Amino acid sequence: MFDTLEGLKRSHSCGDLRLTAAGKEVVLMGWVQRRRDHGGLIFVDLRDRDGLTQVVFNPEVNPDTHNKAGVLRDEYVIAIRGLVNPRPPEMINPNMDTGEIEVMVEELRLLNAAKTPPFELEDYKVDVSEALRLKYRYLDLRRPSVMKNLLFRHRAAQVTRQFLNGQGFIEVETPILTKSTPEGARDYLVPSRVTPGQFFALPQSPQLFKQLLMIGGLDRYYQLCRCFRDEDLRADRQPEFTQIDLEMAFIGEEDIMRVVEGMIATLFKELLEIEVSLPFPRLTYQECMDRFGLDRPDLRFGLGLRDLTDLMKDTEFRQFREVVDQGGVVKALKGPGLSKLSRKELDELIDLAGVYGARGLAWVKVQKDGWQSPLAKYFPDQVKAAINERLAAKEGDLILFVADTPAVACTAMGQVRLHLGQKEGLIPEDVYNLVWVTDFPLMEYDAGEGRWTAMHHPFTAPKEEDIPWLVTDPGRVRARAYDLVLNGTEIGGGSIRINRRDIQQQVFQALAIGPEEAEEKFGFLLEALEYGAPPHGGVAFGFDRLVAILCGAKSIREVIAFPKTQKAACLVTKAPSPVDLEQLLELGLRLEV
Repeated sequence: MFDTLEGLKRSHSCGDLRLTAAGKEVVLMGWVQRRRDHGGLIFVDLRDRDGLTQVVFNPEVNPDTHNKAGVLRDEYVIAIRGLVNPRPPEMINPNMDTGEIEVMVEELRLLNAAKTPPFELEDYKVDVSEALRLKYRYLDLRRPSVMKNLLFRHRAAQVTRQFLNGQGFIEVETPILTKSTPEGARDYLVPSRVTPGQFFALPQSPQLFKQLLMIGGLDRYYQLCRCFRDEDLRADRQPEFTQIDLEMAFIGEEDIMRVVEGMIATLFKELLEIEVSLPFPRLTYQECMDRFGLDRPDLRFGLGLRDLTDLMKDTEFRQFREVVDQGGVVKALKGPGLSKLSRKELDELIDLAGVYGARGLAWVKVQKDGWQSPLAKYFPDQVKAAINERLAAKEGDLILFVADTPAVACTAMGQVRLHLGQKEGLIPEDVYNLVWVTDFPLMEYDAGEGRWTAMHHPFTAPKEEDIPWLVTDPGRVRARAYDLVLNGTEIGGGSIRINRRDIQQQVFQALAIGPEEAEEKFGFLLEALEYGAPPHGGVAFGFDRLVAILCGAKSIREVIAFPKTQKAACLVTKAPSPVDLEQLLELGLRLEV
């Protein structure tokens, strides 16, 4: 028979009590983490979201309570009333915040029983599949590490709100049911019962609404918003996620960066007690590609890329010469001391470069007597010397080359660089490196579709001096866009927006969005731009990813209460799931699977 809480009120959490509470009567409630019967005494570690407290059942204190404690098992829900006692010196547990005290129980109430969990709920004992953990997520949440992550996320959200409130921002909620617009990924569609045959879409971002808020005069807006994208999921993506979204009027890039840097610095200080240096360094997109191969560079380690294209004219290596003659480039990196790599390890690097489109990856080991490589015979001594000098290569070093189109060569070598950094232990784990990446191309050419597409989104403003190229050479136009990169991960990005209808129409035209399509999908925005739209811009941060990095989680799933699997399924509720035929008929739908 279970007890009730009548007449009993919790006085402390299970993580509160310290030696200063000795002698006080307290009431604790929570779950049985573990029970140990030492003959005359029964010890229970009682757990709630704040921690653990050891409670003791002594037959000399209350024999009935001691007998009742004999039925307790892991995860039973109980309430206890008792006196706080100092632990004997030899029983102090320095690994517990409450390790200097214990509670001698005078009253026990059994509030609920529990089946044996499908896995143990202690961090050091969890060795089960993620699928099982997600199926029983409500149990997994009880584990201290998962609970700690969610409490950390809560604090991050509060610090963010407090900072932005202090900067004059207003929190505004934007619609979840909205219009389907092309923003890079597929929309989640919601059929309308009231208007048969018509659909809402769940927002991929609040992009258009926050621009309308600026046109509406709110001046500074933010929200921690939910976003939805129906796309094939990579290892660390979710179909629904949270953004820190903000927008400002009457500003330029520096104004937004200054606010963002203050917000990020505050998060580091409040959550990690780390002071970050301001302002954050800046790199242009082109500098990133030239030096690191990726537009989200990890600057915690070296292995920078160098361009050797100009030195290839004097080589006899046909593959390199052909690439250069066709307008390609030759990118290289030097791995200090990495001539130790075996042929098997070099083959793995070749395969990795191939995954990112490279037609090959060449290697040279710099030895005391010169180059050791299948390439050595094709390079005159003066070219070898020039390459060694440019890369500052010396005995024991490894040189890697990729010859391909600029995009492929940079990406492949950038990924090889990251792989070597991780494999060789070159990346310090206790360092945080933040950098702004600016001056992105406004558009990139999609050969599959045979047209230009927006690199960020079609509402990003072009640099004023590049506007004439929109018609004649769209690939030359730079965007007033910026990304913030933390340890090689893009944590946020934004831009100055287009605030004039004529410029927005020019961008639509360059993106092959005709007048009719533009009016149908974005007519409300085009009209709004004619009613005195101020200069404005903003930024959005992946809140889940930022929190995961700050709290050291390996995946954003570890900082989301009920995450989806890589197949966008919720294992707790078994969603998505079939619906009744009546529901489909109400919506005027039928299934053809």
